[in-house]
Amino acid sequence: MLWRGSQALRRFSTGQVNFKNKLKLALIGQSLFGQEVYSQLCKEGHRVVGVFTVPDKDGKADPLALAAEKDGTPVFKFPRWRVKGKTIKEVAEAYESVGAELNVLPFCTQFIPMDIIDSPKHGSIIYHPSLLPSHRGASAINWTLIMGDKKAGFSVFWADDGLDTGPILLQRSCDVEPNDTVDALYNRFLFPEGIKAMVEAVQLIADGKAPRIPQPEEGATYEGIQKKKNAEIPWDQSAEVLHNWIRGHDKVPGAWTEINGQMVTFYGSSLLKKSVPPGEPLEIKGAKKPGLVTKNGLVLFGNDGKALMVRNLQFEDGRMIPASQYFSAGETSVVELTAEEVKVAGTIKVIWAGILSNVPVIEDSTDFFKSGASSMDVVRLVEEIRQKCGGLQLQNEDVYMATKFEDFIQRIVRKLRGEDQEAELVVDYVSKEVNEMTVKMPYQCFINGQFTDADDGKTYETINPTDGSTICKVSYASLVDVDKAVAAAKDAFEKGEWGRMNARERGRLMYRLADLLEENQEELATIEALDSGAVYTLALKTHIGMSVQTFRYFAGWCDKIQGSTIPINQARPNRNLTFTKKEPLGVCAIIIPWNYPLMMLAWKSAACLAAGNTLVLKPAQVTPLTALKFAELSVKAGFPKGVINIIPGSGGLAGQRLSEHPDIRKLGFTGSTAIGKQIMKSCAVSNLKKVSLELGGKSPLIIFNDCELDKAVRMGMGAVFFNKGENCIAAGRLFVEESIHDEFVTRVVEEIKKMKIGDPLDRSTDHGPQNHQAHLEKLLQYCEAGVKEGATLVYGGRQVHRPGFFMEPTVFTDVEDHMYLAKEESFGPIMVISKFQNGDIDGVLQRANNTEYGLASGVFTRDISKAMYVSEKLEAGTVFVNTYNKTDVAAPFGGVKQSGFGKDLGEEALNEYLKTKTVTLEY
Repeated sequence: MLWRGSQALRRFSTGQVNFKNKLKLALIGQSLFGQEVYSQLCKEGHRVVGVFTVPDKDGKADPLALAAEKDGTPVFKFPRWRVKGKTIKEVAEAYESVGAELNVLPFCTQFIPMDIIDSPKHGSIIYHPSLLPSHRGASAINWTLIMGDKKAGFSVFWADDGLDTGPILLQRSCDVEPNDTVDALYNRFLFPEGIKAMVEAVQLIADGKAPRIPQPEEGATYEGIQKKKNAEIPWDQSAEVLHNWIRGHDKVPGAWTEINGQMVTFYGSSLLKKSVPPGEPLEIKGAKKPGLVTKNGLVLFGNDGKALMVRNLQFEDGRMIPASQYFSAGETSVVELTAEEVKVAGTIKVIWAGILSNVPVIEDSTDFFKSGASSMDVVRLVEEIRQKCGGLQLQNEDVYMATKFEDFIQRIVRKLRGEDQEAELVVDYVSKEVNEMTVKMPYQCFINGQFTDADDGKTYETINPTDGSTICKVSYASLVDVDKAVAAAKDAFEKGEWGRMNARERGRLMYRLADLLEENQEELATIEALDSGAVYTLALKTHIGMSVQTFRYFAGWCDKIQGSTIPINQARPNRNLTFTKKEPLGVCAIIIPWNYPLMMLAWKSAACLAAGNTLVLKPAQVTPLTALKFAELSVKAGFPKGVINIIPGSGGLAGQRLSEHPDIRKLGFTGSTAIGKQIMKSCAVSNLKKVSLELGGKSPLIIFNDCELDKAVRMGMGAVFFNKGENCIAAGRLFVEESIHDEFVTRVVEEIKKMKIGDPLDRSTDHGPQNHQAHLEKLLQYCEAGVKEGATLVYGGRQVHRPGFFMEPTVFTDVEDHMYLAKEESFGPIMVISKFQNGDIDGVLQRANNTEYGLASGVFTRDISKAMYVSEKLEAGTVFVNTYNKTDVAAPFGGVKQSGFGKDLGEEALNEYLKTKTVTLEY
């Protein structure tokens, strides 16, 4: 049967495309990989004249078909291409009708007849995920890992009548990491680089430059599809071979063994490099040595005495659990009740029947609320159970979380057996004796309520900027980890306790978290000083103090988010009611900078959580530690698993994946304008997710001659040197009126000389180290550029001669509008001063606004009329008058122009994490 899509002519962009050496292509295959290859080929100007793919499955079209149909490209969906060895006539006719010059097979599970393969002018090319001639066949990626290959890769080859034997057009390779899985290898290299290579191969053919390199027979291997029955673990092997076997079968078909008479499948293998942790022995059929169930997973042993660890187990019934919970796994599903529990269940059924008097018989499937119960009935149910079931203490939430009678009884039984408590959070700390306390710092990814190593086992060092020493190694999140975190957040939002929790209870958790932040403020401020170089006293008051205030402020908003009723024209003779609802968006991603690690986390995540969303947060790579400590405190506060996920790592890998992820509905980012633009583009292309951006700044501060000079000097210095100048709203350029310019500069330099530069944990220190080495080097280059352009270096401009990343507070004068210093943000302790003529208000305003940024600004004057005029004309999200750096949790914060859009803080921040739904009913 022929299933044919739209035959409409394909529309092309009116933008300029180079159609020289472009081909008419037929794409044969399916999958997201096929869709991406299709999209990129179209972007390069090739004309896809037909897409040949598989029929819809369960009413859902393949991604390749969806993309092509959207573009108006002819789409053909065949269940097969041949019968009894012969090409189906109507299939061949449909193919021939498109007139392709080249067949491109990015991923195809169907057998394509040779007359179709050879039909086009240029023949057919195929993508294969191995370095041919190795691993010919359908499970190439699996076998690359199973065989322990040190190199992986893919081949684009010319199709012939053999099985993956055609001449090579091009190949690309990569190293196989020790703990790579099939998914990790595919996501990191085979998928993104494979798309690029397919496009490159087509262009080589179009240009007449495509090689045909015969495959050598030496090294050729063929392996068939791995099936479940063949995936049993061969135990008499080294730890590395066992690890390769398990990861090579992860996720399909899954390596398995027999434990206690049933098939158990292993997932998430990694080689154990450190000493074997203590655990409970587990006998495994065929293994020479029992495994060990530890707090981190199941440890297995090879015949060489070395060990590996698996993180997850799956039973025959499909149930998957963390391997660390093996001995308690069966207890969570209560099948049979004891005689006493049956008696309690009978009593509860009578109570239900008394409340739900309209229901003839209470069945296992009876739903408490769908049967007409109200919130008052919940109170009655809880109290009656307490009275009639031996003082059994329930919470209202127990009813809301298990509304069906069968589920409610299971919850009661678990409570009676003491099984209702969450498993204790397991945290591997790095501990340090510092600042007269023991600081305990988590260092692993925090996903779905648990701290865990990165999927591929990678780590990186986080550095103490005070002396350049390594604080600890931190997990380096992979693409797999990002996907796990998003999946956990999605599950928590759609199916978990968080999504059903009432707003007031949500606020209670946030208040509790704020209390815990406050209780642990000294430890958090110490970690902030160690990891970011923040002066301890400032970290205590601002970094941590404002974080506490932010969570308390938004906790109060949880039960005050509301829509409105709207009078509309009635649909006479009927009547209408229209109202709006404010609803959470779903899974939100938050990417924060390194200058205020915990405070930036609080600014965004508090509003996000108050609105009812779940989140995946990526801290800055160089300052992950307070975010991970925050994760630990969120568990202690009672946040359900999956609501908060923290993934340390790189922006280019984890951050990029967040911006592209189809299950994320909102991304909040603070950072550079260049990266903000890239994120906005990725968010648009992926799924048009909502975005808020707080980006770069070059905030002008105008100081008029009628100001209170002592105050202007003091606050002008704070505007520049606060937090070592690593401050998004720092005054990037000071305009000082000519008559007071020289005195202002003299006083600033005098005050700088009094500043103490040193250890941020010393309570008398004014100025700590810059955040990291690369940033210090950038600041020094910034100063060099200023001197080269002719600005006057009045003070500083050098690195301090001591260990660590310290820089002298710096002052430049005579900075002209065309200079680099006048245009670009330093993000450091560099005061850039320009003078302006006495009385030239409009002139200095024009200069102050002559920037692409618009985050903040300031003015010092005693003249209130002048202050109001200037504040009106300044193009910035915030204007400070006779003050600076005065932010408050209730006041919205955000920029204009290329400083971004959207607001943090205040009621307006909630709107960044909410959507409005309009409901109209007729009565």
